[in-house]
Amino acid sequence: MKKFLKWAGIVIASLAVILFIAFQVLQSQTKKHSPEDTVEYVDGDTKVSVFYNQPSVKGREIFGGLIPYGEVWRTGANEATTFTTTTDLTIDGKTLAAGSYTLWTIPNKDSWTVIFNEKEYGWGVGFDGKASRDAAADVLQVKVPTQALNDTQELFTIALQDSGSPALVLSWEKTKVAVPFE
Repeated sequence: MKKFLKWAGIVIASLAVILFIAFQVLQSQTKKHSPEDTVEYVDGDTKVSVFYNQPSVKGREIFGGLIPYGEVWRTGANEATTFTTTTDLTIDGKTLAAGSYTLWTIPNKDSWTVIFNEKEYGWGVGFDGKASRDAAADVLQVKVPTQALNDTQELFTIALQDSGSPALVLSWEKTKVAVPFE
């Protein structure tokens, strides 16, 4: 009996190590195709940062194709995108309290809804490929118009721009949206 328990323990420990290594390899392969990026904006006591992963176009139709219009998108690849601010922000006349949020969008042809959600999510999508956002945890939504880009932007990019007024800018393929904040 002791011999059996010893071997069962060795087998279970070996399987755990193999699964851990396989997960690490899978994660690194996924990140290779959609690299991580972090962008920051600093103005006095205000620090805003966004952590996200950058998927590529790779010849695909993105908006209205890979990312269907009218459906919630995790806004990037791999993990859910995280938006963090050290001070309260004003977005479209509404207050977004200091803290960390996941960033979700609902792309449409002429406008996007940008959603700040207080819940943290590991991967951002379920096994069915649908966004795993809990709408009850939404703290702020803003609708912004789309802008057409002249050239295709291969990597999904988030920027925090300050050209007179700071803005969260999302761009990919031939589409760009800007969310001004104060």
